[in-house]
Amino acid sequence: MSGIRSAAALLLALLCGCTVGPKYHPAAVPPPPSFKESSPAAYKNAPPGTWQPANPQDATLKGKWWEMFNEPELNALEDQLNIDNQNIAQYFQNFMAARAIVGEARAGYYPTVTADPSVVKSGRGGTSSNNSSLIAGGTPVTTPGSANSTSISLPIDISWAPDLWGRIRNTVRAAGYAAQVSAADLENERLTEQASLAQYYFQLRGQDSLQDLYNRTIAADRESLNLTRALVETGIDSPEDVAQAEVTLAEAEEAGAGVASNRALYEHAIATLIGKAASSFEMPVKMLTTPVPPIPVGVPSELLQRRPDIAAAERTMAQGNAQIGVETAAYYPTLSLTGSGGAGSSTLRNLFSLPALFWSLGTSASELIFDAGLRKSTVAQYTATYNADVAAYKQTVLTAFQQVEDYISTLRVASDQIVREQSAIRAAQNYLEIATSRYETGLDPYLNVMTAQLTLLSNQQILLTLRVNEMTAAVQLVQALGGGWNAAQLPAAPK
Repeated sequence: MSGIRSAAALLLALLCGCTVGPKYHPAAVPPPPSFKESSPAAYKNAPPGTWQPANPQDATLKGKWWEMFNEPELNALEDQLNIDNQNIAQYFQNFMAARAIVGEARAGYYPTVTADPSVVKSGRGGTSSNNSSLIAGGTPVTTPGSANSTSISLPIDISWAPDLWGRIRNTVRAAGYAAQVSAADLENERLTEQASLAQYYFQLRGQDSLQDLYNRTIAADRESLNLTRALVETGIDSPEDVAQAEVTLAEAEEAGAGVASNRALYEHAIATLIGKAASSFEMPVKMLTTPVPPIPVGVPSELLQRRPDIAAAERTMAQGNAQIGVETAAYYPTLSLTGSGGAGSSTLRNLFSLPALFWSLGTSASELIFDAGLRKSTVAQYTATYNADVAAYKQTVLTAFQQVEDYISTLRVASDQIVREQSAIRAAQNYLEIATSRYETGLDPYLNVMTAQLTLLSNQQILLTLRVNEMTAAVQLVQALGGGWNAAQLPAAPK
C-alpha cells in the first residue's frame, strides 16, 4: 500500500513539474541621492524671481499634470487628445493584442479535446455517409439478416502534455511581461503626445504675443515716420531721415507678416494631435501670460518607478529572462498523455448503452538525442538578447537622470535670463524715450531713434523667446519626471 502511495506521489510531482532557467533579478542602477541642478548651490547667484522647483513634500505630479498651468483651453485640448489621438489608439490596440497573446499562451496548460462523430450506411448498392472518415472505435456494426448495415460513431480524443519543466509557465510569463511592456509603451506614447500638445500650445501662444509685439512696433514706427515727414516739411529734418523711417517701418511689417506662417504650423499640429483635420480647426488669439508653476522634482530613486519608458525596459528584461527558461526546457524530455473514448452502435437508441462504449489510454515520452548544437545555440541567442536588454535598461535609466538634470538646468537658466532681460527692456525703453525726445528737439539725428527702436524690439523678441523656452522646458521637465505616472499602474504580472 505504501508503495502505491509513493508511486502516486512521484507521479503527482512529475505532473506538477519544475521550472528550469535562470531566476529573474532586475538589474541594479544605483541612483544619485539628489538632482544636482535642483540643489540650493545651483541657485546661489540667481536673481530674485528665478524659478525654483517645489520641495518633494509640497506636492506630487498628478495624472492630469497639465492642470498645474491653469490654462482651461489647454485642459480641454488635452482631454480631447486622450480620446481622439490616433497614435494613442494604435498603441492601445497593440496592448490589446499583447494581452490576447497571454490567453493564447495560457491555453497550453490545458488538454485539447476533439470529437469526430460519424454515421455510415452500407449495402449491396454501395455506401453513403455524411462523414467521409470513420474514426477508430467506430467499427461498423452489421444488423443480422439484413442486406444493409448502419454504423453510428461518437469518438472523443483527449491529449495533454504536462508542463514538467516550466516551458508553458515561462511562455505565459514571457507573454505577460510582453503585455506589460506594451502597456508601458502605451503610457509612454500617451505622455509623449500630451507633452507635444502642451509645447505646441505654448509655442502658438508665443507666436500670438510676438504678433502683438510687431503690431505695436509697426504702429510706433508709423507714428515715427509721420513725425519725420512733418519735421522735414518744417525744415528741421532731412529727406534722408524719412527714408530711414520708411525702411524701419517696412522691415517691421515684413517680420510681422512672417509670424502668421509659424502660428499656422503650430495650429495645424495641434489639430492633428487631437484627431481633427487641420482644415476645420482654429484657435483664438491669446497672449502668452502663463507663469511657470513650481514643479515637484523629488529624488532620483523615485524616477525608476515614475517613467513608463524605464518600466518598459525593465519588463523587457523580465521577458527576455523568461524566454531563456522556455528554450532551456528543450533540453529535457517531454511527456504526452492521450486518451480516447466514445460510443459506437448501429442504432441511436443503443449508442450510449454500456456495450457500445469504448476507451483507450496511452502515454509517451520523447527526448531529443542529437540536434547538432541547435538547443545550445538557441539558449545562447536568448541569453545574449537578455544581456542586451540589461544594457538597454541601464542606458534608459541613465538617460532619464540626464534629461531631468537637463530640463531643470534649462528652466532655471531661462528663468534667470528672463529676469535679467526684463531689466534690459526697461533700459532700452528709457533709451528710446531719450533718443526720441532729443530728435524731436533737433539735437540728434533720426538714426539714433532708429537704433533705439531696433534695440528695444530685439530685447522684446529675446524676452518672448525666453518665455516660450521656459514654458516648453517646464513641459519637458514634467515629461522627464514621468508626468505623474507610476509603475504600479501596470497590469499584474502572470504567475
